[in-house]
Amino acid sequence: MTSDSRLQNKHADMKQLEAMLDCIAEGVFTVDREKRITFFNRAAERITGFDATDAIGRPCSEIFRSDVCGERCIVDEVTQTEASVTDRRVTIIDHYGRPFTVCVNAAPLRDARGTCIGGIETFRDVSGEEDLRRRVEQNYTFQDIVSRHPDMHDIFAILPDVAASEVPVLIEGESGTGKELLARAIHNLSDRSEGPFIAVNCGALPDTLLESELFGHRKGAFTDARSDRPGRFDAARGGTLFLDEIGNISAAMQVRLLRVLQEKTYEPLGSSEPVRSDARILAATNRRLADLLSEGTFRQDLYYRLNVLRLELPPLRERRCDIPLLAEHFRRRFNAETGKEIERLDPAVYEILMRHDFPGNIRELENVIQHAFVLCRGNAVQPQHLPAELRESTEDQTSPPLTLKGLEQKAIRSALRDQAGNRAAAARQLGINPSTLYRKMHRYGID
Repeated sequence: MTSDSRLQNKHADMKQLEAMLDCIAEGVFTVDREKRITFFNRAAERITGFDATDAIGRPCSEIFRSDVCGERCIVDEVTQTEASVTDRRVTIIDHYGRPFTVCVNAAPLRDARGTCIGGIETFRDVSGEEDLRRRVEQNYTFQDIVSRHPDMHDIFAILPDVAASEVPVLIEGESGTGKELLARAIHNLSDRSEGPFIAVNCGALPDTLLESELFGHRKGAFTDARSDRPGRFDAARGGTLFLDEIGNISAAMQVRLLRVLQEKTYEPLGSSEPVRSDARILAATNRRLADLLSEGTFRQDLYYRLNVLRLELPPLRERRCDIPLLAEHFRRRFNAETGKEIERLDPAVYEILMRHDFPGNIRELENVIQHAFVLCRGNAVQPQHLPAELRESTEDQTSPPLTLKGLEQKAIRSALRDQAGNRAAAARQLGINPSTLYRKMHRYGID
C-alpha cells in the first residue's frame, strides 16, 4: 500500500470517527498540546452555542471560560499526569454569556506510538440536576439546619413564633443532635439577632468556676480576683445566653439561676448589689429534665421556669432519611474548607452510613465525612475511606443471629439503645411487661 493510500485510509477513518462522535448526545472536543481545539462535535456546538468553525483552532479557555481554566485546568491535569478525570463538575459560560454546570470526563489523547499529543474531553449539561439539587436544599434547609424529617419540619414551622417571644426555651436531645445550632437559629430569627449569642457548657465547669463564669466577680472575691470581671450574663446583654447541659448543674447553682429567671437580676461573686439581667435564656440538655425531676436531682420550680417552651430534637437513628442529605451537606462544606474537589460519595458508602445507628448523631456523621476527606485522593469517597470501626460495625449487622435467643438479645439491646437505657420505655417498645424485660436482661447478662 502506497503512502498516499494509507493517508487516504487514515483520513477516511478520521471522518468516520468524527461522524460517530457527532451522533452522541454528549459534547466532545479534542485539543493539542497547546490546548487549541482540534475537534468539536455537534453536541458541543448545541451545549455551548459555538459553531465548530468558530471553536477549532482557538484555545479551549476562550470557548468554555470555565471556573477551572488556569491553575486548575483539566487539560493540563490529564496531559501532565496522563491519568483520566471522571465526573468533574465545572461551571462554563456559553456563547450568550449564560453560566451553567457541566459534568466533564477527560483523558490524554495519544498517537499511534502512544505519545501524548493532547487531550480529549466529554461533557454534558447538568444544570437541570443542579437546579433540582438547589431546590431540594432550599426545601430541606432552615437556618443552616438540614433535614427532611417531618418532626424537624414541625419544629421549623413554629421556630419563627418561638423566636419572636422572650420566654425561656428548653431544648432536649441526645449529644450531637444540633441543640446549639437550633439555639442559634432561634437567636438569628429573634429581635435580638443584632446582639451577642453567648454559649456556656454548664457541664464542663465545676460549681465555683461556673458561678464566676456566669455572673462574674468583683475584685477580692477570692484569692486570684485581682480585678472586676464581668460574666456571661453581662456579655449576653441585649442578646441570647445559651446554657448547654443545664441538667448537670448543682443544687446551689439551680437556686442562683432560678433567681435570675424570676427576678431578672443577679449578683456577681463578691458583690451584694444586684445587676439587672437583659439576656434571653435558652437552655439545652442531653438528659430529660423530667427524669431528673422525678429522681429529685433537679428543682421543680426551676424546671417549670425553663420548660415554658420545650423543643425535642430526635436522634439521627430516628431520622435516617436525613443521613444522605447531611452527608452531601458536609461533602460540599469540606470541599469549600479544604479546597478539594470530591464530587460524590460512592453508593456503597451510603449503604454503610444508612446501616449505622450513629450514637454520636450528626456530630459523629460530620466526623466520619471529615475522616473520609483526609484519606480520599480521588473525586469520590469510597468505603475504604471510612473509619474502620464503622465498616466493621455495619459488617456485623449483616450477619444476623442464627438462634431465637440471639434475635431476642438483639431486639432487647436495640430497644434499650433507642430509649437511652430507660427500661420502662424499652419494655413498651418491645410490647412486654417491664418485669419480663428485667428477667430477660438478667438471663442474657445485659446491663
